[in-house]
Amino acid sequence: MASCIPLTRMAEQMNLKNMTPEIDISQTKVHVPDINRPALQLTGYFDHFAYERVQIVGYVEYTYLQGIPMEQKLPIYEKFVSFKIPCIIFTSKTEPDTELLNLCNIYGVPVFHTEKATSNFMAEIIRWMNEELAPCISIHGVLVDVFGEGVLIMGESGIGKSEAALELIKRGHRLVSDDVVEIRKISDVTLMGTAPDITRHFIELRGIGIIDVKTLYGVESVKNNQSIDMVIKLEEWDRDKEYDRLGLEEEYTEFLGNKVVCHSIPIRPGRNLAIIVETAAVNHRQKKMGYNAAQELYNRVQQNLVKRREN
Repeated sequence: MASCIPLTRMAEQMNLKNMTPEIDISQTKVHVPDINRPALQLTGYFDHFAYERVQIVGYVEYTYLQGIPMEQKLPIYEKFVSFKIPCIIFTSKTEPDTELLNLCNIYGVPVFHTEKATSNFMAEIIRWMNEELAPCISIHGVLVDVFGEGVLIMGESGIGKSEAALELIKRGHRLVSDDVVEIRKISDVTLMGTAPDITRHFIELRGIGIIDVKTLYGVESVKNNQSIDMVIKLEEWDRDKEYDRLGLEEEYTEFLGNKVVCHSIPIRPGRNLAIIVETAAVNHRQKKMGYNAAQELYNRVQQNLVKRREN
């Protein structure tokens, strides 16, 4: 999990205009993926003030400030910026008072401005901060985008995960990460997978070495991140193990508290893993759209049994 976001990175990503260039923001960091509209604070009420959050001043706060005299605003401004605020952001149709900028320079509180509307900007920055500060784990596996479904292929080292991914890439699908997958919990229902910067777009093949997928197969063969929709576990064929042959009941695996559909695929010579993964991805997508082939077969069998009893 990333513990903080550098303020310089946030300003760059959100396209913010720095209103206090005299302040060095290179060491300032944001630790909380939330924002605060300081409406009550600007009236003088500072109990339970969430000062550790990014402070966003919208049009409502701005028009209120324009309606009160400066001698009343100054003590509120000073108390407001005396807290260890990461930064203050003014949205469209607003601009900070010169007196506020002077106090921010004294207390070292950066002030930014964006041309975006308040509601749109809030939604965008909250989504971005949630992704950046989301809980994160690293696991051993391969993540591939197959027909828009994020398929995480897992299994013991050397079982053929990278080879299966390479075959999928040749069939027009996209690689997200090989060997190490970083999983972030974006929400209670969404897991996002990505590759570490150092291994992004590379695949290791035993006997060949490292290959650059982006260079060999083009930019259409890679993707930077992908939601994880299902997990496929590759395992050696076990004669004594009972494998699911109907698919009526889903199996799940858990990452960071989120459950993901999981299929265990036994490996035997002659089985085309790429086609199996493709079929599993399409079948999973079909189930999400409301059609379950296993349930349909079960219903047909039950109807046939009823007809036989009636006859």
